[in-house]
Amino acid sequence: MPVLKIIKESLWGKTLAELEELAVESAFPKFTARQITDWLYKKNISSIDEMSNISKKVRELLSKKYESRLIHPTRVQESIDGTKKYLFPTLQNKFIETAMIPEHNRKTVCVSSQVGCKMGCLFCFTAKQGFQGQLSAGEIINQIKSIEEAREITNIVYMGMGEPFDNLEQVLKSIEILTSGWGFAMSPRRITVSTIGIIPGMLAFLDKSEANLAVSLHTPFNDERRKLMPVQETYPIEEVINEIKRWDFGRQRRISFEYIVFDNMNSSPHHVKELAKLLNGLRCRINLISFHPLPGLQLKKPSDKVIQNFKDALNQKGILTTVRASRGQDIYAACGLLSTKELIKPTAHL
Repeated sequence: MPVLKIIKESLWGKTLAELEELAVESAFPKFTARQITDWLYKKNISSIDEMSNISKKVRELLSKKYESRLIHPTRVQESIDGTKKYLFPTLQNKFIETAMIPEHNRKTVCVSSQVGCKMGCLFCFTAKQGFQGQLSAGEIINQIKSIEEAREITNIVYMGMGEPFDNLEQVLKSIEILTSGWGFAMSPRRITVSTIGIIPGMLAFLDKSEANLAVSLHTPFNDERRKLMPVQETYPIEEVINEIKRWDFGRQRRISFEYIVFDNMNSSPHHVKELAKLLNGLRCRINLISFHPLPGLQLKKPSDKVIQNFKDALNQKGILTTVRASRGQDIYAACGLLSTKELIKPTAHL
């Protein structure tokens, strides 16, 4: 008879409170929880047996139900500009992508929060996969800890596959682990979470974390945005920005808007005028991103001159605007390309 493999629950992604609850339920000393967080989030271990200041008996009991190993990427691609794209298997036997972007004295890791996505944005290749599952906080943290540059990461952006606020609980848990003193003790100012504008999730995020917020904007006009992003029907961008204007961000917490520029579509003087009206009174930044053609999409890349003129016009209106450099174009850098390619491989080649 075949031997059934026992699937153990991972300790990765558990908060201090959850580990304290685990300790109480298992009749361990409560301080064991903090010892576990030290081993998980502050030291490099590959097994529970390495938690040397925890009694052997407790380690044996933990090992029966839990594991602490990291899930390593199955594939890595490196661009000529130093950008790396990591492909990870998930607990659902699907694939997610993580990017590491080096720039001067910074190394930013771009993490995924879902397997696929249900939001259906026209310009996003991840949307072509549809929604396949939620990532746990442990799977989100795993993307940061298991890559080669783990010890060198300075910034984290939740801009990979999925809509973070459609997986709010696990995203908030992962941020708690990243920023807590018992976790990675990272400044929340070095973390940015991007959303297409799911208002309830956005407000909960603003209330329960101190990380920065980025909103996918792409056009100030309702009809245009509705064609690009179905979420416009439920959460119009004007309502999203009105909620943001009501929030006190202080002087350190940042709000930015991601704006993909498409050829002959969303960079006219009318767009500049409407953006100035929409964002009036809000201390923010617009990051312009040049669209790069994707298989099966008719949207086209704008010229560098178009982007520069658009940037200058917005800055003249008093809106701080920068152009985000395109990175990793030679390695399927656009989100969703690499994992989609992996998913459609013939079974014989998996």
